[in-house]
Amino acid sequence: MKCLDLDSSHIPLCLFFIISSFSFLFPSQHIFSNGGWKCSSFSSKQNHFNHWSHRLSCQKYNLSLSLSLSDFFLEKILRVQPNVKKIYLLLRASDANSATYRLHNEIIAKDLFIVLKEKLGANFKSFISEKLTLVPGDISYEDLGLKDSILREDICNQTDVIVNLAATTNFDERYDIALDINTFGVKHVMNFAKQCTKLKVLVHVSTAYVCGERGGLILEDPYHFGETLNGVSGLDIDAEKTIACNKLDELKEQGATERDVKIAMKNLGISRAKVYGWPNTYVFTKAVGEMLVEKLKGNLSVVIMRPTIVTSTMKEPFPGWAEGVRTIDSLAVTYGKGKLTCFLGDINGVVDVVPADMVVNAMLVAMVAHAKQPSDIIYHVGSSVRNPVTYLNLQDFGLKYFTAKPWIRKDGTPVKVGRVTVLTSMDSFQRYMFIRYLLPLKGLELANAALCQYFRGTYLELHRKIQVVMRMVELYRPYMFFKGLFDDMNTEKLRMAAKQSGTETDLFYFDTKDINWDDYFMKTHIPGIVKYIFK
Repeated sequence: MKCLDLDSSHIPLCLFFIISSFSFLFPSQHIFSNGGWKCSSFSSKQNHFNHWSHRLSCQKYNLSLSLSLSDFFLEKILRVQPNVKKIYLLLRASDANSATYRLHNEIIAKDLFIVLKEKLGANFKSFISEKLTLVPGDISYEDLGLKDSILREDICNQTDVIVNLAATTNFDERYDIALDINTFGVKHVMNFAKQCTKLKVLVHVSTAYVCGERGGLILEDPYHFGETLNGVSGLDIDAEKTIACNKLDELKEQGATERDVKIAMKNLGISRAKVYGWPNTYVFTKAVGEMLVEKLKGNLSVVIMRPTIVTSTMKEPFPGWAEGVRTIDSLAVTYGKGKLTCFLGDINGVVDVVPADMVVNAMLVAMVAHAKQPSDIIYHVGSSVRNPVTYLNLQDFGLKYFTAKPWIRKDGTPVKVGRVTVLTSMDSFQRYMFIRYLLPLKGLELANAALCQYFRGTYLELHRKIQVVMRMVELYRPYMFFKGLFDDMNTEKLRMAAKQSGTETDLFYFDTKDINWDDYFMKTHIPGIVKYIFK
């Protein structure tokens, strides 16, 4: 496989970045991929990975990322690659003014960009204005909802690399919405990519958990169109779209409220996922999205990235940046505030986490590695094989941290934490809930009936909260008892080949084996959660 020598290119980089909420593009040269893994792809030119900053400035990319990773990716490109010529940023917005508002108030206003702002000083705004071209659009539509035909043609003629990480990540998202973004959105991106005349590589960012609830070693293997986890045949995305549309029509005819529609469509997504062996709507629609990548790629060079649970930054742009409450972060928040009384799951089970900056670095290295030739390689980006951390480790880290630095309540008193009750099965959880919550609730129900509905409001609120807890437990159950380990042989080969070819590993690091988990959680992740997420 011939490598692309980006050092020899003088064409400015063009990156088209598309995500659920926004997208980006950068004008310059090209990046492509090959059909399988070969270390020779790196060794064919010893300096292939040298001078990354210069090379990335000579590429054109079209990317589609989920909100958090897209922020990290955009920040990294702008910070280490200031010579990038243009970034076309596709934002879900009705017009240019709305897109501009979102850019300045929802993206670059974040603390994540503070290092870049300090670096550029008074030139920051002009730099952003020069590098970013806002493109209102929506991946739920053909041609990504682009209305400006001239701009659309310009993008198609300049884009070298597409990175697609657009997703709705709610486990129980409305089925129609999840299909539109996670599945048909991929179809629209793939079709758009085929119109990009200079396109060299498409990087599709998925999730490692498309594997469902499978245990053992999960390989970096592709999904083929129509494949299911339980062997049930008949998976057809157009039929699934019809099912969702018919359900919406049925609800409309019934005069269902917006809330009822939301609940019904969420339940439909979960039920359809389980028909084919997936535990929830998110991983099901993402898996089908991967199938579409495989089916529609044609001669496109394609790389699929499958990160595991993405956590706060380890190093860049600064340690500990986090946004939004993810699975393990919700545990930290509730535990630190003294609201976590029990833990359901295998306390000795491995929880596969990876810092966000490592995921972004792996994406960047993969983009350069796979240039010029057809490719359909998959990369797991995680830690469960090379450097596993367990839920017991997380509990110990939390206990140690919040004992030394307790959360202070509004009244000025510190929250005292201790070891929580560990429930190792759904049966033990149901017994715990019955004794501690459902039995008292039943007593309240009887008292309410005897006192002419005097406690009706209290009863309904408590009942609602218990139902929410039970639903959340059912959604997260597959991951609290997850027995899989994510093979990362392809990713390790990528890292080793890049290192041997002289990649600036201090700038594009993604070796999870180097992480000291005690140091990371105690000095970086938990302090970051407290600073950026605790309210």
